[in-house]
Amino acid sequence: MTTIKINGLRCQHCVSSVTKALEGIQGVSDVSVDLEKSAATYTADPGVHPDTIKEAISKIGFEVV
Repeated sequence: MTTIKINGLRCQHCVSSVTKALEGIQGVSDVSVDLEKSAATYTADPGVHPDTIKEAISKIGFEVV
């Protein structure tokens, strides 16, 4: 499992948006977004590049730190 910090998470809608974005990436599973920790945890297949994760989150208005 991988954990990333995300700037801009403010509400449950934000959590839902990030969850949906990550679940939409082929090879990503077990997504969990924690509002209080401003972090997302997920499992990714070896072929999923970290930039793919960052790009998906950026596209919906958040920043991976």
